[in-house]
Amino acid sequence: MDLNLTGKSALITGSSQGIGLAVARQLAEEGCHVHLAARSKDKLESEAARIREDFGVEATAHPCDLTQLADIQALARQCEGVDILINNAGAVPGGRIDELDDARWREGWELKVFGYINMTREFYAFMKARGEGVIIHVIGMGGEKPDANYVAGCTSNAGLMAFSRSLGQKSSDDGIRVLAVNPGWIATERMVTILSQKAEKELGDPKRYPEFLTGLPFGRAGHPEEVATVVAFMASDRASYVSGTVVTVDGGTVHRDSIF
Repeated sequence: MDLNLTGKSALITGSSQGIGLAVARQLAEEGCHVHLAARSKDKLESEAARIREDFGVEATAHPCDLTQLADIQALARQCEGVDILINNAGAVPGGRIDELDDARWREGWELKVFGYINMTREFYAFMKARGEGVIIHVIGMGGEKPDANYVAGCTSNAGLMAFSRSLGQKSSDDGIRVLAVNPGWIATERMVTILSQKAEKELGDPKRYPEFLTGLPFGRAGHPEEVATVVAFMASDRASYVSGTVVTVDGGTVHRDSIF
């Protein structure tokens, strides 16, 4: 299926690795010019060069700190003409309510919650002026499956799901589609770190983390490319009548009573 993305342009935050990078590469493979944004300058420039070489599209690196409004506004000025915005940057720390102090809670939310909101505010204005655009938030299944051990993340994800649905309800009046994707357990560096810590705490050996994956659907974690394919479809004209929707890519994990 041709997604008709050739010649389009997209900005993907948190795209130096993991799901964000997979999304950038998938869009580039479809012929989309991409802007990569994250904190790591060297990693971004390296991945942008690989994308240019592999897919023959334009790929630019934008090192920035999306917890800072000034950086967001500067990025918006540099990329105001993009057709697609993918908000993906951010990781909220795990822990129970009595394990997270104010500083850690706010640090996670500054990037993942307020970062998404501020990026959307900036780019929505540009897209509205043009009468077209797509905004996709990569969130996480924690907003659908509450977990006391991930209270800050579940709360932030639920809020971003509501944010996406609220905007998507009326954004079509401005020619804009707003959507969200909720990945489940995906094989990224972050997943390995989380499960390694869990394995060290519960099993006494961080290298035993793969034992926790056997309870997942299909007996494995998802691949970043499996999320990226869904994002690319949602960003394309093939999904032109989809807005205000949250699509979960987790193999059905949210419907299981327990995975560990």
